[in-house]
Amino acid sequence: MELSNGSSRNKKLMMVVMTGLMAALVCVGSALRITLPVNVGTTSFHLGNIMCALSGILLGPVGGGLASGLGSAIYDMTNPLYISEAWITFLTKGAYGLVAGLIAWSGHREGKRYPFNLAATVAGAVTYAALYLFKGFAWDGLLLGGLQSGPAAAALVTKLPATTFNAVVAIVCAPLLAAAIQKARHAAGRSLA
Repeated sequence: MELSNGSSRNKKLMMVVMTGLMAALVCVGSALRITLPVNVGTTSFHLGNIMCALSGILLGPVGGGLASGLGSAIYDMTNPLYISEAWITFLTKGAYGLVAGLIAWSGHREGKRYPFNLAATVAGAVTYAALYLFKGFAWDGLLLGGLQSGPAAAALVTKLPATTFNAVVAIVCAPLLAAAIQKARHAAGRSLA
């Protein structure tokens, strides 16, 4: 009984450590960006979405959602341009990792099946893109920008190239990175046994 309780605590501790590590990687990936000015604010090409999807695949919906949301919000809090929207980023990027984790971990797969990891990354990217574009329309365009709905919707066109590029890069890279990490985990587990 004592052994299983200790094992349970070790798993919980490992999950906390991995969530913190992935949050740090999300933050760093978000910082590696090229920012472009657009009519309403800015848009960026960056590597944070890869890490958001990877967080969901490796950690599941709860850990992946927390790592994605926290890492992205922490990045926002380090940049005066984004600090006021850190809470929105926590929710939208958290949804990215949450959705990816829900699919990758469905049916007790625990992120170990490439086709599900690919589907998870696509679903996470689509979820985040929809939330990001809605935020651009409602928050940036209507609320902060004072635009009417037509111009606010038209302003989204400037965000589509970066949003699409970031999604495609994540869809290609995250499942491949997850497969490499899962392979290394398996090899390390086998060598320790």
